[in-house]
Amino acid sequence: MAEFSTRVEAVSISGIREVFEAAGDDAINLGIGQPDFPTPDHARQAAIDAIQSGDTDAYTSNKGILPLREAISDAYDRNYGIDVDPNDAIVTAGGSEALHLALEAHVDPGQEVIFPDPGFVAYDALTKLAGGTPKPVDLRDDLTLDPAAVEAAITDETAAFVINSPGNPTGAVQSEADIREFARIADEHDVLCISDEVYEHIVFEGEHHSPLAYANTDNVVVVSACSKTYSMTGWRLGWVIGSNRRIERMLRVHQYCQACASAPAQYAAKAALSGPQDCVAEMRDSFQQRRDVVLDGLEDAGLEVPTPQGAFYAMPKVPEGWCDEVLSRGVVVVPGEAFGANGEGYARLSYATGVEDLKEALEIMHAATNAVR
Repeated sequence: MAEFSTRVEAVSISGIREVFEAAGDDAINLGIGQPDFPTPDHARQAAIDAIQSGDTDAYTSNKGILPLREAISDAYDRNYGIDVDPNDAIVTAGGSEALHLALEAHVDPGQEVIFPDPGFVAYDALTKLAGGTPKPVDLRDDLTLDPAAVEAAITDETAAFVINSPGNPTGAVQSEADIREFARIADEHDVLCISDEVYEHIVFEGEHHSPLAYANTDNVVVVSACSKTYSMTGWRLGWVIGSNRRIERMLRVHQYCQACASAPAQYAAKAALSGPQDCVAEMRDSFQQRRDVVLDGLEDAGLEVPTPQGAFYAMPKVPEGWCDEVLSRGVVVVPGEAFGANGEGYARLSYATGVEDLKEALEIMHAATNAVR
């Protein structure tokens, strides 16, 4: 009987997806990071127009349609003053594929990839699928990643290190000083920095900063997407940015595993990026209001939680058995250990859902906390 590859055997189904798939219809699901807002009208209409005009009947360029890559370039100039050549971007099937391309193109078997622990579940799995060796590093008490810890973990076997700000599952936002340090580390050690910036526009305090602004551009690959910013998770539309030679190598992977991102989604993304941006601020402000409701509720329940400065997650410290007790009462959260060994004793909950559901869930959490203590 044919067996499976050791790379696939080394990974398991995401803890986030397991919780999501197991949730009952009546449960309040705070387990998955999916905005509850509709995709902006102008983005949806652009996809409809493209379909009706026949612009989606054929493969697009492997890199993606030029108008979308130009819109990505314009957005980086407009938002951060960063010059991105449209030819130095690949449009991908969501940020997940972008991460996959970045790791597949740069990691040889046995090479190390450094990433935060707790951190997004894909970092560990995609490193293993690329044949690499995961090297998680501890976070600070405020759940930010310490540049000194990353630098101390670098060896001759290090292929890349991954940073994520705002962070999933933590909601932490790295300071400008930290991002400058990550850029310095990439340049001085000549090691690739993969910057996951999918939540870049959901920042409540401070500002988003990218190492692309500070490092030699050949030492940084940036991953982002429309998913969270424009409530387009189901459209599966993201991108990866890098130097021309890095893009050329990542394109070799992309053209065989994906060929091109969905054509209708590309036209929708172009409209989202180049059209009115009021919706982005409105969603961000709503997430901040929900965050404050969640923080108050968790603190009332006696749970310690670092204040998330971005994204739409909170990660409280919880008593043993808390996640199971909450689930038994009809609220879905993700146990912290799904995000790494250092996540044990925490839970991640998403507040990308309505305030009334959040308030009901918090009452249940309060009761569950009393029950397990």
